[in-house]
Amino acid sequence: FGGIAAAQDLKYRGFSFTLIDMRDAFHHNVGALRAAVQPGFAQKTFIPYAETFGESFVQGRVELVDTDRQLVILEGGREIQYSHLILCTGTDGPFPGKFNTVAAHQEAVQKYEDFIREVQAADSVLVVGGGSTGVEMAAEIKTEYPDKKVVLIHSKLGLADPELLPSIRREAKQVLLEKGVELVLGQKVSNLSELPLNTMTKNTEVITDHGETLVTDLIVCCTGLRVNSAAYSATFNESMAENGALKVNDQLQVDGFSNVFAVGDCTNVNEPKTAYNAGLHAAVAVANIANSVSGKELTSYQTGDVTMLLAMGHDDGVGQYSGFRLPRWLVAWGKSRDVLVWKSWKDMKQKQP
Repeated sequence: FGGIAAAQDLKYRGFSFTLIDMRDAFHHNVGALRAAVQPGFAQKTFIPYAETFGESFVQGRVELVDTDRQLVILEGGREIQYSHLILCTGTDGPFPGKFNTVAAHQEAVQKYEDFIREVQAADSVLVVGGGSTGVEMAAEIKTEYPDKKVVLIHSKLGLADPELLPSIRREAKQVLLEKGVELVLGQKVSNLSELPLNTMTKNTEVITDHGETLVTDLIVCCTGLRVNSAAYSATFNESMAENGALKVNDQLQVDGFSNVFAVGDCTNVNEPKTAYNAGLHAAVAVANIANSVSGKELTSYQTGDVTMLLAMGHDDGVGQYSGFRLPRWLVAWGKSRDVLVWKSWKDMKQKQP
């Protein structure tokens, strides 16, 4: 999200730029969980880059950044020169919440359609992890397939993102219970590494750290989100926090480099990692590149009050805007019904098929 926002801004300002991604299409990741339950939806969540950015888009995996020669080196040896660099590699995590794989987008779409068949074949589903992704995943499955048994297990007692208002976290729990999701809180799966994920396997036994046994047909893991640092870790090791995020100053410059900026989930900015915030970062980074080129003073990024909306199926949702709680119907209308797919097509200046 930070990458396409930055690229569009650079394009608008008339700068020469190159956008690099390992896929041939932008993934509207906000809609990934809907794509995991609703047949045909995945197609809407992949938007081809070339149609928007033409020759300014290069598909490839970044292997190394050479800051001395100001080169980005791709797998296969291709070198791309830069005067300024914006790193927006995001976070990585398990499928279906994330799809960070070198692939043509039709291949990615097929992977979601295959996953839906696994969900449809299962009578019971266990969602592991009750952060925002797990909460949304459990709600999506139960909304689309109300007759299935859906259980959510979470190591903590509170659900969703800890930076959300306590009243909203309670509301998320209430929505899940109203939909009929069963909750196992304050426990974690102790044999997760031995279990089959994302494939329908009848009557799989899951052991919790409290010694309880849960029996399920399908296990979906929604934990283990990590910063996607592979592209830059070799070069920017000194500028990285322990979790792999890049340390940035108020101007979003990477620690030790005046011409390298970072935006979105891969920064150590202390705020929730959302598409919304990535877009705000991108505006500051591009403005600062323009300012540095013209000799103007750089702009600072200010963290604001938390804005976060959770789509809990197409008909419900909870969230807050700038620190204020929003009514459930408003989140459902504003985000949940189409998980903002229209916005990414609009941002990419393409017509949604």
